[in-house]
Amino acid sequence: MRKWFPALLLLSIAVLFLGVYVGSVKLSPSDVTSSIIYGLKTSFLGEHPGKKPRYFIIVWEFRLPRVLLAYLVGLSLASAGVASQALFKNPMADPYIIGISGGASIGAALGLIYFPDHVSLLSFAFAILSVYIVYTVAKVDGRIPVDTLLLSGVAFGFMAGAITSYLVLTLGPRAHLTYMWLMGSFNGADWEKVRNVFLASLFGLSFLLWKWKELNLLLLGEEGLALGLDVDTFRKFVVIVIAVMSAVSVASAGIIGFVGLIGPHIARILVGPNHKRLTLNAALLGGILMVLADLLARTIARPTEIPVGIVTAMMGGPFFLYLLRKHKRGEALT
Repeated sequence: MRKWFPALLLLSIAVLFLGVYVGSVKLSPSDVTSSIIYGLKTSFLGEHPGKKPRYFIIVWEFRLPRVLLAYLVGLSLASAGVASQALFKNPMADPYIIGISGGASIGAALGLIYFPDHVSLLSFAFAILSVYIVYTVAKVDGRIPVDTLLLSGVAFGFMAGAITSYLVLTLGPRAHLTYMWLMGSFNGADWEKVRNVFLASLFGLSFLLWKWKELNLLLLGEEGLALGLDVDTFRKFVVIVIAVMSAVSVASAGIIGFVGLIGPHIARILVGPNHKRLTLNAALLGGILMVLADLLARTIARPTEIPVGIVTAMMGGPFFLYLLRKHKRGEALT
């Protein structure tokens, strides 16, 4: 961590600045910095420093919330990926692959259609339900084999996708925009969404950093139990953490896959499997990857914006196949 954490933190700042700087309206670096400084003074310090910078609205109301939301969603999904892999003792688990994001999307769709004030709550409830279903189906003689976990997660994900698609189609004229959003989009990001994801990520990441020893013991299974860990109780807390971070992310940005898989694996290569170093570095990598993916999504096909979930799937699909092949050969995943 001593070696990589400062580098990833600096890279995070650079990527965040790049995300705000690049867009359809050309800005200078001074336009970005002056607008951010003005916004911080007026919004958080209560000052009134005079005339607004020329591009203040573009930077403070549109680009900065979007980039921060992308970073926090990536951070949350990568953290949830680390927790999922420890929970299932499976290096190929993440909230998307094991169906949690799909379950949360059903709740989000129901909320968007019938209960617009409770989208996050319904996403959380269905995320918990999806964990229970996938976990129950995959369990064989008290264990969760990799093959049954992946098959259960993929099957549930397809089912959840079909249910979500049906619900979205009932929206009529709004169906297209809502469906595009559920495929993953930070379009329409605002400071309220940033606040919600920040609180969820702060809760989840703080818990995982606090319980890094228990996460290491969780990987040991019965040996962890022998070393004093109440495995069943701790697993329930981990499930809640995964569900909270995944549900709030889905409610804020739709379904975005594979970030929870790629971030933790790159972090393992950099810092090793110890959760004391792994969790925070994986979270930073998730944020960086998500901002870059969103930057590609809104610039690669200008003036059309493609769903960011397509970009992450194009990056993560081949990566997942590589991991699956590696597992099939019996190689250690690092």
